[in-house]
Amino acid sequence: MNGKRVLLGALLIACGCGTAFGADGAPVIKKLGTIDCDMVETTPIVFHDKLYRFEYVRDNYKPNTTGKSYFRFVDVASGEYTPPFARGYHLGSAFVDGDTVYVYGVSKWGGPHIHVFWSKDLGDWKEQTAMELTGWEIFNTSVCRGRGAYVMAFEIGAPKEGTGNGFTRRLAESDDLRNWRLTAKECVYTKERYSACPALRFVDDRYYMVYLEAYPGPWYAPHIVRSKDLVEWEESPFKPIMKHSDEDRAIANPKLSEGERNRIVKAVDLNNSDVDFCEFKGKTVINYSWGNQQGVEHLAAAEFDGKESDFLKGFFPKP
Repeated sequence: MNGKRVLLGALLIACGCGTAFGADGAPVIKKLGTIDCDMVETTPIVFHDKLYRFEYVRDNYKPNTTGKSYFRFVDVASGEYTPPFARGYHLGSAFVDGDTVYVYGVSKWGGPHIHVFWSKDLGDWKEQTAMELTGWEIFNTSVCRGRGAYVMAFEIGAPKEGTGNGFTRRLAESDDLRNWRLTAKECVYTKERYSACPALRFVDDRYYMVYLEAYPGPWYAPHIVRSKDLVEWEESPFKPIMKHSDEDRAIANPKLSEGERNRIVKAVDLNNSDVDFCEFKGKTVINYSWGNQQGVEHLAAAEFDGKESDFLKGFFPKP
């Protein structure tokens, strides 16, 4: 989606007409503005009917005085944080299954194994190794309930023969969300070009995946693909689905300091990345990052005025 479509979506929402889909038929993503600075990988979830935001708190996040990275959840309504856990882990993602929340992460960027943490109260966490692939470099992950099993998309940088050009997404399956097995080597997207930051969902017997593409310049923006078998992937004709724009700089968190607000005004903006989302009270809640894609990043919020299934399917005009 280009900047004009984002602006069109905001105008349509303001006038109360055609709020969910634009004139071209694509889902309208309304940007709400910046939530935080130096926060990138997050996952919005609904747990016990409350909206939470999972956060990977990096060691260089200014309010983090522990010296190590860690994971936490934020009650979006109250702004309250859960106790930190998974100290020293990175690039986390979260998934809710019934009365249990699962979180996946790596012990180092490009490490060979994925670790899983799970809890029924966001306070007491159990953990184990979820999958280990010697010689592989693993980064971001995303999990959904699929056809007959849980499915994970995970980002890799090695081995070369499995990665191709730049970052690539491989797939794994699990019966219990704790022990994972690699799928066939044909289950991949894509070895042909840079493709990062997966967000995987399963709707009406199809897998949908939002991911990050690199454009000449460079600049970076999310695309969406879908598949019935995790092997053959169909690209949406609407690409990218959103793009960096001045709406990223709006202030969505009144607690941001004057210094942070000045930084937001002046920061280089050439990406909308690390998109993740969930459905809450009839809307699709979206988190994403913007910045220079080289360490100066900001966390922002957006929304689609409709169900998550309508959001995903809306990018594919054909049945």
